[in-house]
Amino acid sequence: MTKILVIRSAATGEASVSNKLIDAYLAARPNAQVTTRDLDANPVPHVTQASLAGIGRAAAEGAQFAEARALQDALIGEVMAADTLAIGLPLYNFGMPSTLKAWFDYVARAGTTFQYGANGAEGLVKGKKAVIFHARAGKYDDATGFPFAVPHLKALLGFIGITDVEVITAEGLAFGPDAAAAAITDAHAKIAALA
Repeated sequence: MTKILVIRSAATGEASVSNKLIDAYLAARPNAQVTTRDLDANPVPHVTQASLAGIGRAAAEGAQFAEARALQDALIGEVMAADTLAIGLPLYNFGMPSTLKAWFDYVARAGTTFQYGANGAEGLVKGKKAVIFHARAGKYDDATGFPFAVPHLKALLGFIGITDVEVITAEGLAFGPDAAAAAITDAHAKIAALA
């Protein structure tokens, strides 16, 4: 049975296009075991001076770090247990939602999800794939590296070892109802082709 970790990061709830694309992907996989992490409903705290020591390679001793370390252990455990990560990626001000970046700040742990060696950084999360469900109001040429959301997310995934990445994009959502409907229909066709 395929195990899918769903990461939802949209702040628009049921109106979210990225969430709807995830739902279409899951509907085509009714036998999958799904774990959902909704970063809007239950955001991961941003890294602060108080939490940083708790999420490092070796956790600092003390109750003040235990909560951050326990959360990091849980998030990493969800990633390690999954075969596929299904990640919702709405475009906010040309980048990923800060809640998704905060999630990565906890998932990236030296010695656990990546390590440094003689050849530089090596991702330790092997044999997994990711499907990114990207929704954006405008239309862009992704070959330019702008906006930054998809390249940044792919770089973070690659850093921890996930290099098998598929991107499903629905764009031009603010160009009127017909353009939005066409973009969503096109994204659904791409999702169906993955099945």
